[in-house]
Amino acid sequence: MEIDKLNNTQDEEQILNLSLRPSSLGEFIGQKRVEEGLQIAIEAARKRKEPLEHILFSGPQGLGKTTLAHIIAHEMNASIITTSGPGIDRAGDLVGILTNLGEGDVLFIDEIHRLSKVVEEFLYSAMENFKIDFIIDKGPYARTIQFHLKQFTLIGATTRSGLLSAPLRARFGIYYHLDLYTPQELSLIVNRSAKLLEIEIEKDADLKIAKCSRGTPRIANRLLRRVRDYAQVKSDGKITEENVQKALEKEGIDMMGLDHMDRRVLDVIINQYKGGPVGIDALAASLNEEVDTIIDVVEPYLLKAGFINRTRKGREATDLAYQHIGSEQQSKQAELGF
Repeated sequence: MEIDKLNNTQDEEQILNLSLRPSSLGEFIGQKRVEEGLQIAIEAARKRKEPLEHILFSGPQGLGKTTLAHIIAHEMNASIITTSGPGIDRAGDLVGILTNLGEGDVLFIDEIHRLSKVVEEFLYSAMENFKIDFIIDKGPYARTIQFHLKQFTLIGATTRSGLLSAPLRARFGIYYHLDLYTPQELSLIVNRSAKLLEIEIEKDADLKIAKCSRGTPRIANRLLRRVRDYAQVKSDGKITEENVQKALEKEGIDMMGLDHMDRRVLDVIINQYKGGPVGIDALAASLNEEVDTIIDVVEPYLLKAGFINRTRKGREATDLAYQHIGSEQQSKQAELGF
């Protein structure tokens, strides 16, 4: 029963995220350079009556890579098939997906850097020549079957572009890196989501949520829903600055947008490693966390916000980190009466 409840909660969150996604480039907020570049590429492809070139999106989680893939398919009036790098275990799986694609269809592969080498090599000829040579049997009985594919558009998304092989990266005609959003852009997203969810929100409350969202629309929408819950239970349902403050405190998120994990990382660097530098493996071991979790989830915002520096010797805490951790410790001591 508990597993069923958990699955239902996750399904509800996923449905809400899908309902808040923009469906066209005109509705998409932020990433202006990316939006303008895609608009030109889409218009040009339409005029030539050709599928779009293959596209690669990179950047931290939650910035809209999947959303943009769905928007591109919508703008091109094409079907979209979504999968992920770890989800394609064997070359046969990829062949099955590619041979079922129609003319102009979009294949979206999330975390494309996690494709196996064997599967990746099959992609090369599929992307360049729209055909696949598949070898069946072994030894003297081995023979090659050639599959001719319809022209399709591959959209790859990665949080670790440095792990992409050079041959795969070179086969993408369009490449965009998505950066963290500004608080002003996120406040527009919060307002749009509030309207879709029929939530009343006061002026400046949206900006307060935006400033705590780590530059990420996905987090902004999640925080909006948590503040909505708090406002409905503890207040009259209207989101005010005071409701935002109290709701985020209960979520363990401070006014700089740092959560418990962020503060743990800063605390370990400052107090255990004297401010650094400290290697990522040693940091992960001290936190009892996976290296990928720190690199993909925690580090991008801490770097962007200026809390840590990444050097050849390792990660170092900045003056801002010392100030933030120091003020937090002082406030805890004040609460305890020291």
